[in-house]
Amino acid sequence: MSSGNDHQDIKKEKILEASYQRFLHYGYSKTTMNEIAGDLSMSKALLYYYFPDKSQLYVAVMQKLAQGFIDMLSERVAQSTDLLSAFKAQIDTHHEFMVSNYNFFDFFRLNEQNLPGTIWEIIAHIHQTEIDQLTVALLKDVEKGEIKPIDDAAAMIDLILDALHGVRVRSMSHKKTGFPLKEHLEEIYHKRLLLIEIFVKGLSK
Repeated sequence: MSSGNDHQDIKKEKILEASYQRFLHYGYSKTTMNEIAGDLSMSKALLYYYFPDKSQLYVAVMQKLAQGFIDMLSERVAQSTDLLSAFKAQIDTHHEFMVSNYNFFDFFRLNEQNLPGTIWEIIAHIHQTEIDQLTVALLKDVEKGEIKPIDDAAAMIDLILDALHGVRVRSMSHKKTGFPLKEHLEEIYHKRLLLIEIFVKGLSK
């Protein structure tokens, strides 16, 4: 029985990898289940056995990507020496993730006002992980006497993350979409680095 389950898991992993490559290069809207099945030399019926439709397949790939992001973030924040370097690790990881996977997120641009609940759950899980890890970094700096004591450290981290997330470039201010163009990512990245230095300096003793 276990060998059969292992075989199914391997097949699922191959489907997720092939789908990721398709979504990454062509975007969600220009990718079809037929093309993914063809990449895998698999019948469309078998692909639908594992994933009933393209949106569920996309969510599964998103979950895998999110776990990779969390793993990388955890490793980098664990290596940080203070709150500022921990936040810089978060900003760096987020920026690299967005740049390297930008085309994958065309689903977000197309469905920005109507994202599935499962996508929001993934986003919420990432956000909570960031809060948890950065709160630990903040409390360490409080213990070292480098930052003033804070009544609700997690709430403070949540507020700072919201501020960082809200950073936009001027050319986006009049547009309805909240998802940045790829050419804006570098400017947003540098603004976030500047902003976090201001925030952390304000918390320091």
